[in-house]
Amino acid sequence: MTTTEAATATQVYQLYIKASQEQVWDAITNPEIVAKFFHGARVESTYEVGSQLRSLSPDGSDVWGDNTILECDPPRRLVHTWRSLYDPELAAEPESRVTWEIEAQQEGLSRLTLVHDRLDQSPKTAAHVKGWSYILSNLKTVLETGESLPPVV
Repeated sequence: MTTTEAATATQVYQLYIKASQEQVWDAITNPEIVAKFFHGARVESTYEVGSQLRSLSPDGSDVWGDNTILECDPPRRLVHTWRSLYDPELAAEPESRVTWEIEAQQEGLSRLTLVHDRLDQSPKTAAHVKGWSYILSNLKTVLETGESLPPVV
């Protein structure tokens, strides 16, 4: 997994997962699977362009993110806005953008590339590099083993 420096306007992560393109797509759009790798978040969306992508705390009491689907091309590409609402300093920053690109590879592998960009006016959001590294590592682990990683502090 690679990433650019924390404070840059574009961050790129790439990893290979022993799962089909369709399985990776299902993992990033199926609320039950998302909860396993994304800190227990409950997501809600129809995944239609222009629709809302909401992230809620595990108990549903707090809105962690309220974003918009910009592009949706199953099982290849998903693009949405990004604004973290669980922290007032992060919520005060302008929204950025997250792009998920899934490419089928030989031998039942998929290459997942996540690009988090438009971060030039959102330095606190950009500094949360550890978050994507853990989430993507956990996504890979869930797909390959069925188990979540233990939480990191």
